[in-house]
Amino acid sequence: MMKMKKSTTAVVPILSLLVLGGPSPGDADEVTRWNETATRAAFESGLSGNPPFESRVYALTQAAVHDALNAVHRRYDSYARDGHRRRGGRRASPEAAVAAAAYEVLTDQFAQLVAFGVPSPQASLDAAYAEALASIPDDEARARGIAIGESAAAAIFALRAGDGWDTQPVVDPGYPQGTVPGEYRFTPPFTFAFLPQWGTVTPFVLREADQFRPGPPYSVTKKRYTEDFREVKRLGGDGVGTPSDRTPEETKIALFWVESSPLQWNRIARTVSADAGLDLWENARLLALLNLALADGYIASFATKYHYNYWRPITAIREADTDGNSRTGADPTWTPLVDTPPIPDYESAHSVEGGAAAQVLKRFFCTDRVRFRTCSTTLPAGQTCHDPSPVTRRYKSFSQAADENGVSRIFVGFHFRKAVEEGIEHGRRIGNRAVDRFLRKAD
Repeated sequence: MMKMKKSTTAVVPILSLLVLGGPSPGDADEVTRWNETATRAAFESGLSGNPPFESRVYALTQAAVHDALNAVHRRYDSYARDGHRRRGGRRASPEAAVAAAAYEVLTDQFAQLVAFGVPSPQASLDAAYAEALASIPDDEARARGIAIGESAAAAIFALRAGDGWDTQPVVDPGYPQGTVPGEYRFTPPFTFAFLPQWGTVTPFVLREADQFRPGPPYSVTKKRYTEDFREVKRLGGDGVGTPSDRTPEETKIALFWVESSPLQWNRIARTVSADAGLDLWENARLLALLNLALADGYIASFATKYHYNYWRPITAIREADTDGNSRTGADPTWTPLVDTPPIPDYESAHSVEGGAAAQVLKRFFCTDRVRFRTCSTTLPAGQTCHDPSPVTRRYKSFSQAADENGVSRIFVGFHFRKAVEEGIEHGRRIGNRAVDRFLRKAD
């Protein structure tokens, strides 16, 4: 395992602390069970309140799982390297390889996250591993599988050593705030910038974090800016102190998609996987591609955010009388439906995540027209995934879900439409690169 580096920073949950909910698919296999174990561990520890960190843990886990299976029997190119492949892999237990790879990565990563104030979910990981091994005959095949899984995890650790995730501040109260119209200021109630250097983390599938960076946001005096300003001002208010023209349906959409993107899109992937009847190797490839793209979505988006350093709607609306645009009207007490995350507006990372995930799923299944439904953990009490009768939303395509995910950021008062639309397109390009360049079918 990698040695844990010391840190004095602490993980601050930017999203509400949620509870993992929703039943596992009835025909879940070892790959999807460990994917759900990873998401559950993230919730038990509060890590889902920090989606960039969360996405990195999932990417490492699913890459190791994928490589372990392909060391048992190669169907796709490995992500890390082929050096961990062992002779006699075909005589190894695939299930043991998956369990060992996932367990090793999750144990290692959560041990390191303790230094960032994340409580360890080790007891639940130990229980999941014991249960997995108990279902596999204790023979040479299991031992070979465990060895292959541990070796696959070690290869991932070696590849990602020194990638920069743990050598930067999680929160930065000294981050320079803007002074002119359009420049980012801290968003109340927060008095810091969140992960301002996350864009320097080594990407998983991109050459550089700025590989597909979109062009700049609108100038605050432009007509298109005025249109976006008026839209989010009209729709994004909390509906209490700040009036909102949002419909009840739009409010449901806003709250539904507040939850962690890695959580929601992994849940969707498990759902469509179960419906499609994928096997171990197909599930491993699907979840690895998805999470590699999601991890790079945050890296690339945070690099974009802090490059342009654009102000959030809450700042723009409250300070509109200083923006030099006579067509915008100030509301000094304007309040969004949910507290705005302490990161710049442009582009919407949530939209990047949706675009990347939808594109990976579309490319994997060779069609966008896949029907599915999913729940959420950020709806009002009684309606969430873990409630007896959760509210679900139905979709006819992956793109439909990504578009709704994007527009939800306007309804919740977080983003201008420009940030949403550019974010979705940015994510699609990241998703395409993941599928085009990685984990391809082996010769």
